[in-house]
Amino acid sequence: MGTLSVNQNKLQKRIRRLAGEAITDFNMIEDGDKVMVCLSGGKDSYTMLDVLLYLQKVAPIQFEIVAVNMDQKQPGFPEHVLPAYLESIGVQYHIIEKDTYSVVKEKIPEGKTTCSLCSRLRRGTLYTYADEIGATKMALGHHREDILETFFLNMFYGGTLKAMPPKLLSDDGRNVVIRPLAYCAEADIEAYSQLKEFPIIPCNLCGSQENLQRQVVKEMLQEWERKSPGRVEIMFRALQNVHPSQLADRNLFDFKSLKIDDSATPRFLDVMSL
Repeated sequence: MGTLSVNQNKLQKRIRRLAGEAITDFNMIEDGDKVMVCLSGGKDSYTMLDVLLYLQKVAPIQFEIVAVNMDQKQPGFPEHVLPAYLESIGVQYHIIEKDTYSVVKEKIPEGKTTCSLCSRLRRGTLYTYADEIGATKMALGHHREDILETFFLNMFYGGTLKAMPPKLLSDDGRNVVIRPLAYCAEADIEAYSQLKEFPIIPCNLCGSQENLQRQVVKEMLQEWERKSPGRVEIMFRALQNVHPSQLADRNLFDFKSLKIDDSATPRFLDVMSL
């Protein structure tokens, strides 16, 4: 890649800065960590690896990076692409061969969406492998829009207010998952992956699946952003600015114990000062 234009340089700096801020805000990476970077071959995971390699050079701490890809035995999967790329940039890597493709095709009826089962099988295998290689952190490439889409999916279809946290302790307490691109916009990642000419491997396990609930939510967010630029960023900030007392979760806030405080000083609005 030659000299970057002004806009390209701004894009690169923005992605690096936002990833650095997310890592710092959530203490994602600490001195001595071994970070297992999960690569799918998509734009997000390539960008995450690229940014982490840069931060590894400039960060005031020392941490190790090892790239891991899971070969799910999809027919036609170009298994040579990732190893060739990782060798070309000198990154240590492992390829896990696990035939989840057959499991998904066996368990999911034809015409039904496969992403949920596929992701669960993949995640379980990656958790186990992180243990085996002594990784202290497992990095996933989810970005800002992924987190918001998950929030609305859970609200619309699951009746819960939850998303993808930038940092997560697995249920068994043995793995810490981090999402360094949590603050990064998908459009920036798309532009960055084109700029860097990453060898993208499309996921064709499930076909197009155009009616996925996630795709519906994605299009909804894109439409909102088109009509009101900046709305996605505002909604993401809302996830960082939660007021439990203004919701209705009795487990999150003790509504039952709310009583008048006789010692409180009355607060009156001085209309004359308006």
